[in-house]
Amino acid sequence: MSQSQYILILDFGSQYTQLIARRIREERVYCEIQPCTLDIKALEDHKPKAIVLSGGPNSVFEENAPQVDPKIFELGIPILGICYGMQLLSHVLGGKVIRADHHEYGPAQVEVNNPSSILSSFSMHQKLDVWMSHGDRVESLPEGFVPMAKTSSTPFAAVGNEANKIYAVQFHPEVAHTPQGEEIIASFLFDVAGCKPTWTPGSFVDESIASIKAQIGDAEAVCGLSGGVDSSVAAVLVAKAIEKKLTCIFVDNGLLRLGEAKEVVRTFRDNFGLNLVHVDASEQFLDALGGSHGRPTSRSSRSGHYPRGRNSRRRIVRADLAVVLRTASSKNSGCHGR
Repeated sequence: MSQSQYILILDFGSQYTQLIARRIREERVYCEIQPCTLDIKALEDHKPKAIVLSGGPNSVFEENAPQVDPKIFELGIPILGICYGMQLLSHVLGGKVIRADHHEYGPAQVEVNNPSSILSSFSMHQKLDVWMSHGDRVESLPEGFVPMAKTSSTPFAAVGNEANKIYAVQFHPEVAHTPQGEEIIASFLFDVAGCKPTWTPGSFVDESIASIKAQIGDAEAVCGLSGGVDSSVAAVLVAKAIEKKLTCIFVDNGLLRLGEAKEVVRTFRDNFGLNLVHVDASEQFLDALGGSHGRPTSRSSRSGHYPRGRNSRRRIVRADLAVVLRTASSKNSGCHGR
């Protein structure tokens, strides 16, 4: 996906990570979520306009706590750490993080004492209702950081290093329980990172179609269509890009809900006009499952029969290229399963 401005969210396992992405997109800025294990070279290849470090359920003191490559703090890219993201960047950059006397989970009130950058929408000493969810807390800041907001229990509810454009908040600005959180996110996107509110879901679709056209060229493609969200979106986008040069193969394994196979065929062949091959391999799959008990056995039995199910109709599909799009937005896509 080619985006002139792109926010990268590194996920540390927070239950709110998808909500962070939603809030950013509501500001009409494009973003994607990647695992925190993303290596530095891949991160640089993404060319993000800014990086958000999500929260997470772990303590930085745990042996297998999720980490981040310290080199990201040397890239000169604006960074916002949220909750665990704040604790982690403070820990990595030389601050002191300690275990709190008690886990703080629920509403709190912070007082702004540095109304600039991410808090530029607020005034000095303004009180903000926020949502906390953490066990560790920052005891002392890394070099170059200054406090920006405090609570009755911590002087470091929000902190920042303006020279390096690295900021962090101990609370969750993305949740509804932080009513003015969207202003904090917007200030980070527009005032700190310099983004413009130009992205729309429609532009994502247009860029996806253009990218697929460029990738496939004059070739044809096959798509393993299950009827699930990922393969369905991929199939429709690819069809919009190359039209009848796409052949979708739907294998009925006999384990679908009653009438679901007919619904998939009706939806994609009749409504969307896709070139769809329906392979009824239900007897083959159900015979293979005869006498099987337990999820691992049944799963391996099913997966072992998909290639033959699709190969049985291969003569119908004269494709120069099988493009395997696992999701519509992946750069190295593949139309394959769910």
